[in-house]
Amino acid sequence: MTKIFFATDIHGSDICWNKFLNAGKFYEADVLILGGDITGKAIVPIIELGSGKYKATLLEQRYEIQGADELAEIIKRIRSRGYYPYLTTLEEIEELGKSPDGIYKLFISEALKVVQQWMEIATRKMQGTGLRVYISPGNDDRFEVDDIIRSTPCITLAEGLVLELDAFHEMITSGWSNRTPWNTYREEDESQLMTRYESMISAMKEPKNSIFNIHVPPFNSNLDEAPELDEQLHPKYAGNSLKPTGSTALRSVIETYQPLLGLHGHIHEGRGASRIGKTLCINPGSMYEQGTLLGAIITLGKNKIENYVLTSG
Repeated sequence: MTKIFFATDIHGSDICWNKFLNAGKFYEADVLILGGDITGKAIVPIIELGSGKYKATLLEQRYEIQGADELAEIIKRIRSRGYYPYLTTLEEIEELGKSPDGIYKLFISEALKVVQQWMEIATRKMQGTGLRVYISPGNDDRFEVDDIIRSTPCITLAEGLVLELDAFHEMITSGWSNRTPWNTYREEDESQLMTRYESMISAMKEPKNSIFNIHVPPFNSNLDEAPELDEQLHPKYAGNSLKPTGSTALRSVIETYQPLLGLHGHIHEGRGASRIGKTLCINPGSMYEQGTLLGAIITLGKNKIENYVLTSG
């Protein structure tokens, strides 16, 4: 039997990354899979005021910071929530405000720097453990992330590959999604997704005993319900109106090939499991801002799923 630990959508949270790396030993897993969207979404400036004083605003809460210990604590708090702390001055903030392109380049630089740090942590923790670690960037991740992951010896960049998990089970992986209102880095039309999936499936030996590790959930699977948005991208009816947002192409290939297991993410609120025919589809959800790693443990038998459980920790 092969035991998998799967998590997704950690969006830059240091706590969630370290919990993911520790999950193999904790859950006695053979394989760790991170399903996409590993980078964060914002920079939080920490403004130096002089005499060891700083100020910062995190999630609309203002912090007055005094001394090295308090500075280290606010940096840790920001990183735990998946944001990127940036030590700066009022003068630099003023200059950056004149250059949106400069702010964007700064954000990218900070995000890639953290990914590199994460891969160095993984190298120290994973080498010699025998654990296999598979990662695929998601639709929110820039393409530069791929090279950083690819250069890490103890981690396999899984995007677009057909991988053998054991003697009986193969896995295909993709972090691309169907179109979103935010025009993210890795999204495309359903016809293009279909071509992407079929290309990988055609290289498999036995799709019915495989795992489809696809970041986006299948359409209308109860794992893909997200708040309906108005034209200004605000939730309708205070977020109480939900609609399916998953991929129709993915649902079609799952219905056609009936793999053992689908591993998905993308919709943070979509935590749960559902069946499409014989295929068990799982979305562990995401609570990265709270520093909570949501996941799933799945034990694979020869031609079946022995058991699974959703985790939180």
